[in-house]
Amino acid sequence: MMAAVLPLVSVVMPTFNRLEFLRLAIASLEAQTFPHWELIIADDGSQQPTRAYLERLEAPPRVRVLWLPHSGRPAVARNAALRAARGEYVAFLDSDDLWLPEKLERQIASLRHHPGRLWGYTAFAVVDAAGRKSPAPCDGRCAAPSGWILERILNDATVVALPSVLVSRALLAQLGAFDEELVMCEDDELWLRLAAASEIDGIDEPLTLIRRHRQHGGDDATAWRDRRRVIEKALRRNRDAHLAPLLHRLRAETSAGLARSQASAALRVSALATLASSACYSFRYRRWWRGALHALAIACAPRALRNLRHRL
Repeated sequence: MMAAVLPLVSVVMPTFNRLEFLRLAIASLEAQTFPHWELIIADDGSQQPTRAYLERLEAPPRVRVLWLPHSGRPAVARNAALRAARGEYVAFLDSDDLWLPEKLERQIASLRHHPGRLWGYTAFAVVDAAGRKSPAPCDGRCAAPSGWILERILNDATVVALPSVLVSRALLAQLGAFDEELVMCEDDELWLRLAAASEIDGIDEPLTLIRRHRQHGGDDATAWRDRRRVIEKALRRNRDAHLAPLLHRLRAETSAGLARSQASAALRVSALATLASSACYSFRYRRWWRGALHALAIACAPRALRNLRHRL
């Protein structure tokens, strides 16, 4: 009886305004050929038009809305929804992305066929605000190979798109959910933990559409800062001697990237502090030196030249 009542998949959707995209994202869920899902929307303090739409949409127990105070951190909203999830699996659908109709059905069937794989993903395509696919061909990073992919993720050979992921809720309970201290890159941090714990099941067809538009939040310096935190966390828990050199190199490269971004944002003191604090573990890496010299050139340039560069 409980198996007949409980959904098999809990779909987690954080949202903050962006009503024009939100409607289409939910329509893509409703069009799924797999019917055994529940939707948990974690609203991060949206304004009235979005709230009114969500109030009309809410239909417990299948569609539930969690009304949260605004935090600006997707990890906080996703974790709130995860705590309310009841399904055997969890899927992530952001409020501006889209699923093709067979996405969930294909993933569930494949995971059932490979019981040793506790999470899965699909290949993806990129679309613009109007839903038109990007004319640029997607490189191999958009594909979805199966197996142990931790090293591929670290080498940026494979990109795990968050809305493509389907994961065992039991595995998430074991490993922990999203790191709420991260403003950005919280999904990358979770993927590294999942990829170290289980093989992944890949559907190498673009059943997920990632939307690129002008309403994305965050900034470049925050992205670099949080990316470095992700690498530092991976270094602290790493027990694989084979991965250690790669993680140390990535920490050095992300430190240089952070310094360049801070210098470009006219945060000269922060850029110099980043270079000084990272030099002790980065000086042996050529890419760190290139990034450090670039950051210094930007930070030490005359103000008028920096302003011109920023405008350009």
